[in-house]
Amino acid sequence: MPLPDETKEDALAQASSEWDGEEVDALVRDLEAELAAEASRNGKVKKGLLELEFRDPRHFTWVLVAFASMGGLLSGLDQSVISGANLYLPRDLGLDTRQNSLVNAAMPLGAVGGALILSPSNELFGRWWSIIISCILYTIGAALEAGSINYGMIIAARVILGLGVGLEGGTVPVYVAETVERRIRGNLVSLYQFNIALGEVLGYAVAAMFLRLPGNWRYILGSSLVFSTLMLAGMLFLPESPRFLMHKGRVLEAYAVWKRIRGVETREAREEFFVMRQSVLHERRVAAESAVHKGMPWLDFFTVPRARRALVYANVMILLGQLTGVNAIMYYMSVLMHQIGFDDEKANYMSLVGGGSLLLGTIPAIFLMERYGRRFWANVMLPGFLIGLVVIGASYQISPERNLRAAEATYLVGLILYMAFFGCYACLTWVVPSEVYPTYLRSYGMTTSSALLFLASFVVTYNFSAMQDAMTPTGLALGFYGGIALVGWVYQLLFMPETKDKTLEEIDLLFRQPTAKIVAENMRNLGQGLHDFFTVGKWKSKGAAGQPTLRSHMSNKIQDDN
Repeated sequence: MPLPDETKEDALAQASSEWDGEEVDALVRDLEAELAAEASRNGKVKKGLLELEFRDPRHFTWVLVAFASMGGLLSGLDQSVISGANLYLPRDLGLDTRQNSLVNAAMPLGAVGGALILSPSNELFGRWWSIIISCILYTIGAALEAGSINYGMIIAARVILGLGVGLEGGTVPVYVAETVERRIRGNLVSLYQFNIALGEVLGYAVAAMFLRLPGNWRYILGSSLVFSTLMLAGMLFLPESPRFLMHKGRVLEAYAVWKRIRGVETREAREEFFVMRQSVLHERRVAAESAVHKGMPWLDFFTVPRARRALVYANVMILLGQLTGVNAIMYYMSVLMHQIGFDDEKANYMSLVGGGSLLLGTIPAIFLMERYGRRFWANVMLPGFLIGLVVIGASYQISPERNLRAAEATYLVGLILYMAFFGCYACLTWVVPSEVYPTYLRSYGMTTSSALLFLASFVVTYNFSAMQDAMTPTGLALGFYGGIALVGWVYQLLFMPETKDKTLEEIDLLFRQPTAKIVAENMRNLGQGLHDFFTVGKWKSKGAAGQPTLRSHMSNKIQDDN
């Protein structure tokens, strides 16, 4: 996994202060000489399969922008197209309610497997081959979905598709982050998250496009073939991540790729390549020195309090997002619209309302989350979608037979509130885990978080119909999903520390504190976030809401107890 942006920026500052420009230039000269020698012996150094190259390397960024967009669109599309198919697929294949629940849940179940193979695949094959493999899985899965003739075939297709979703979803952001220049790295990774939401809206739109065709669900589910084929073709023009090549000790190949996609004419590009090499060496040293269990470092999650706190904290954030039912609502959107009185055709069209709300909700998070901080953002957004769940639950108490417009209007208001606020909150899903794990455990932690996310999605989606029958629609939306959101809000107020504007070293110190001390700090500063929200001008002069800055305490030793 890549280092967070703040770590790379710290490393760049360190390069400027500890290593003079001559040392950076000497590395580049040596590699240029090796490159020339290699070219004279073998003709050229491999830089990629089709070796797309621009006269100005900076233009390569636009290719990465398009690629990140395509990856996000594909992931989001495949997660939402099942909603439109749900109205027709069960009837054509003769599925009962329980069988159709597994059809919906088979993709997140497959994605658990994709998340579990994420680290080994990235380590053994690299980012480039992992994305190629995920595109192939996408293509096979979508083709089998479109041609399914029975229950077993559609389940197999959905699981294969899920493997692609789990593998691609964790690899593309890493690939982009390791390839583009640091100034726009955060924006492009955020763009990927935005395009997932855009792809989900596109999935509902695709369902509406094919609505009146015979066998419409086959076209709906098979539509992702277009995007997976385009993405697979585009990958042939792209190189392996230079940071992965450096990680594997293939320094000359890493330099050849870097020269192709970033250039070495500017001082900043040369220094960043130098720092990339130094940071890889540093990570190896940290992994060798920090792990308590040298052979199986993942055991540190159970035996080292600092690592255990990060594991619990990151994964509670994952569970809070998934167990409030967002994926179940997204997969069953058309069915839910049908339940409150819309006919099949209108139910498909109205699904765009929920998807569009989710998409629009991600926009404020992209621009404002860094300004207000993770803790403040989470604790403001979560009550918002809790209110949405309350309104959705209340809408089921209005009889569609007696007052159809009131039932539909109330449900749509609740859905818009829920999806919009959840879109804002969901951006924390990957931000929090990516910055709280110790460096030497980050790949293990992210694999765990990815697998848990999809596992929770599977559990919620598979049991959605049965839970509606057992609890009633109001009981499920208001009692179960709303209850989890309420418990989660209390948890966040008490246990969620602020990591905004903190370096990895400061976050490490933060999680070395006993949990009781973190809770005490949060309680003392509970009103600080709201105060800062209304006094924006003072924001930057203070520590983030809910947790004081640790910069002044960097020299203090914090006892690490249970």
